[in-house]
Amino acid sequence: MAAGPPPPLEPSPLPTFPEEGFAEKFLRKTRENPLVPLGCLCTISILVYGVICFKKGDSRRSQLMMRARVIAQGCTFAALLGGMVATAIKSR
Repeated sequence: MAAGPPPPLEPSPLPTFPEEGFAEKFLRKTRENPLVPLGCLCTISILVYGVICFKKGDSRRSQLMMRARVIAQGCTFAALLGGMVATAIKSR
């Protein structure tokens, strides 16, 4: 039973958008997964507010904001992974 060599593993070609600039790509990606940019904005705003509280000397609120930032980052990462899984399932 001599089987031939296995077929070459070639990934399916990715869709290309030749005339797509940064703004168009950003808008397309935002429409595909709107929770990621929203999570990024939330994380950045919590971070900025935490730094402001730290500069003012409110260590309790600053510590609370840094913990909230970690939670917001986790939610953003979960949204990113969820979007990747949804895109992979949709492409099949």
